[in-house]
Amino acid sequence: MPPVIDIQGLSKTYASGFAALKGIDLQIRRGEIFALLGPNGAGKTTLISIVCGIVNASSGRVTVDGHDIRDDYRAARSAIGLVPQELSTDAFESVWNTVSFSRGLFGKAPNPAFIEGLLKQLSLWDKKDARIMTLSGGMKRRVMIAKALSHEPHVLFLDEPTAGVDVELRRDMWQMVRGLQQRGVTIILTTHYIEEAEEMAKRIGVINRGEIVLVEDKVHLMQRFSRRQLTLQLRRPLQAVPAELGEWQLELAAGGHALVYRFGAASGPSNVGELLRRLAALGIEFKDLQTEQSSLEDIFVDLVHKA
Repeated sequence: MPPVIDIQGLSKTYASGFAALKGIDLQIRRGEIFALLGPNGAGKTTLISIVCGIVNASSGRVTVDGHDIRDDYRAARSAIGLVPQELSTDAFESVWNTVSFSRGLFGKAPNPAFIEGLLKQLSLWDKKDARIMTLSGGMKRRVMIAKALSHEPHVLFLDEPTAGVDVELRRDMWQMVRGLQQRGVTIILTTHYIEEAEEMAKRIGVINRGEIVLVEDKVHLMQRFSRRQLTLQLRRPLQAVPAELGEWQLELAAGGHALVYRFGAASGPSNVGELLRRLAALGIEFKDLQTEQSSLEDIFVDLVHKA
């Protein structure tokens, strides 16, 4: 199945000479939730803006749902819903009118039943006649999502969608995102809450300084880059790590009362078993153990610093 978004050789250099994007190649699979991670200024918003037709690329080619974003702009753009990072709505309009107007901008015929269902799904129905200016930040964010979905797009970009949203609203929003995916909508999100990407996305892309550092299935990414740590609380302290344990590169901690072993997630478990057997053979007893594993956030920070 061809990708729903196909980005090839995409670059953007501004008049100042700043290269925001440098030869980006990226394919987004139809129906997936894809997380694009990167530090501030990495190029995430520029990339999204080009795909959505807001910013012109310096070079490269992008197709959305089979439509070239330059040669067939209207069809490509109508396939996309965008929830931008910044809240921007007509403060004096009602929720109903704002969302209905957005649908009309894409040439969609009026469909009050669809708009009603959308507002109910986003818990906005009781606010349908309220002016945007009277809503909380979380509710305004929901209105932005409703606007993005008003024309029934196949692809939804969420640029920092839960910024400024409380925990309860955030959970509701991600439940809605899962529902959209189940109906076949492709979701591309950027977020500073990396735990959300870890929970929601199947594939992760990391961008830094205008270049794609990697794109990988989340499970494989965790297996490749995750690090684990085993800490053994010893019954009797050690003055030094025995030479017989040299291959594990153990560290003494807590004044000799603990042994620390750091290893890769993919290859470590079998070594742990052998380590425990070797400790028993040497008469080194432990009274407790703890294990820790690096999170996606830890991996992300390492990748960005190495890039």
